[in-house]
Amino acid sequence: MSPKSVRRAPKPRRTKKAADFFELRLYVAGQTARSLTAIANLQRICDQHLEGRYRMEVIDLLDRPQLARGDQILALPTLVRKLPEPIRKLVGDLSDTERALVGLDLRPRSSGKS
Repeated sequence: MSPKSVRRAPKPRRTKKAADFFELRLYVAGQTARSLTAIANLQRICDQHLEGRYRMEVIDLLDRPQLARGDQILALPTLVRKLPEPIRKLVGDLSDTERALVGLDLRPRSSGKS
């Protein structure tokens, strides 16, 4: 899968509230191992946890560097959750699935208390 602006736009289910729909942007730099890992990990997370309730856009900043300014991208790869609000950002290749799910607000943070 090329990171050149891949879009997956399944239609949201009518029975779901708008807040249940996720709009995600993954910023990468070329087809590096880290970029490709981030793309694969995000696709897996979306397939397993969002089941048709998302739109994912991959933006290669080597091709379109001007897009980094709008979302204030300082490190790559970076995932930006545009919807549901508030906007959230996760930096890294999303290999830590638990951290990614917490960052996307799909799983509650653990309290750290035993």
